[in-house]
Amino acid sequence: MDVFLVYVRDEDYYQMLPEELGGSKPGDERVKVMAFPPLGIETLAPVIRQHGHRVKMFDTCLPQMKAKHIAQAAKDERPDVIALSFLSTTTYPATKRLAEQLKTAAPKIPIILGGVFATTNAENILNDCPYADCVGVGEGEELLPDYLKNMKNPETVDGLVWRKGDTIVHNQPRPIIRDLDQFPYPDRESLPIDYIESLPLDVPAVLSLDKFCTVQTSRGCPYACIYCDIPSLSNGKWRGRSVEHVLGEMRQLNDAGYRSILLTDDHFLLKRKRINEICTGMIERRFQFHWGCEGRVDSVGVDQLSIMNKANCTFLAYGIEAGTQKVLDRLNKNQTLEQIEYAVSEAKKHGIKRTHGFFLVGAPNESEDDIMESFRFAARLKLDTFGFNRLCVYRGTPLWKEYVDRGIIDDERDWSKWFKCSDIDPTILPSEVVNRARMKGYGLLFFRRIFFRPIQTFKLLRTFGQYMKASDIFKLIASPFRRRALTRAPELPENMLRG
Repeated sequence: MDVFLVYVRDEDYYQMLPEELGGSKPGDERVKVMAFPPLGIETLAPVIRQHGHRVKMFDTCLPQMKAKHIAQAAKDERPDVIALSFLSTTTYPATKRLAEQLKTAAPKIPIILGGVFATTNAENILNDCPYADCVGVGEGEELLPDYLKNMKNPETVDGLVWRKGDTIVHNQPRPIIRDLDQFPYPDRESLPIDYIESLPLDVPAVLSLDKFCTVQTSRGCPYACIYCDIPSLSNGKWRGRSVEHVLGEMRQLNDAGYRSILLTDDHFLLKRKRINEICTGMIERRFQFHWGCEGRVDSVGVDQLSIMNKANCTFLAYGIEAGTQKVLDRLNKNQTLEQIEYAVSEAKKHGIKRTHGFFLVGAPNESEDDIMESFRFAARLKLDTFGFNRLCVYRGTPLWKEYVDRGIIDDERDWSKWFKCSDIDPTILPSEVVNRARMKGYGLLFFRRIFFRPIQTFKLLRTFGQYMKASDIFKLIASPFRRRALTRAPELPENMLRG
């Protein structure tokens, strides 16, 4: 069979690399885009090929792969199946429009949807989007080949939600995949796109021009923070690939010239022995790339920061979230301020070049002084970069269920939306107060950075200055102080950095 794999992006969260930084010129065969690669379809493509199918991938960030181009390709090439992968509620409208265009161009080609949002909202999507034929719930490496094999008998495909006349049928759930080593490494070469390491913000904050990609060495997270849907998607289970399988992929990437890698694991720091063995393998094999990851401050892996640095880990992001224990407990973080201070200090003590802190503001029962204390706390920490985002609620999270139970959200009506909590929750400070406190907090934080950590601040600005114009650096610094329009309707997220 011929299969189209399409990754649908939110148009607001990628940028073409400017020509002055080496961006693409008209006629170039490859395009340079500041974005994370579409690891989902890159992972599925070689799996589908192993089952004897032909695959063509599309990423809608490419100017030649917009909806009209994909619809024309479907009309001309007549694939047997089109699979649309998308991440979240902000991308659903574009996915729905693309599905409509595809059905208009090639009405007989079945369309299957997949991804995080599709998994959480399968039946709602099929009721709302008549152009989609079915939804794959959960991981796709086993589900999609099974669907391709049994298209005439969809009732046999575990994890499939599909239409039978006017009825939506839920097949039995498909178990999560335990053996992640059984699949080939992702296809990172077929798309004519070079992905550039950058901050996912609305300014061109390029971090390096090294050949860049993402790697996932494990899946899932056993914790239950109220704003996160990962545990519900993975049944609260963490699963890791074997050390040798991970190192094999890294060898392939190193030999292909990749020099910057971001591990997109939900929780890389969970297993002390595994971290040590992966890092030891990197050192022994003399890989030439630098890399980064995310983790919790209470992880046992914090004591592996020394060997991570020796293995050329240059970036570590912590989900800190708040600077008061009251708010941490309300968010169900199960971590302490002392653990945060220790983890950040250990990262800098052991030479991690850039340590980032994710923070949230506008939590239930959080006072204005609590918000300011989070900024004061951040100022005391040895963080290199930081982000303070307003708490948002998405379907599939514990907070969404709480809001449904409290009557704040109507699950039947609001399933396709997301909300900034300060716009809808009466126990949270009004949005104008949260924004005012955040601007004040950023001012305090920047002041302390400039006057109490001038050398570190200069080094960071010099890093940005290698790839950014002075005007864009100014936009980056000034962005927290822009006044935002206040609305009770869902807005686009301020950035895609998760807490």
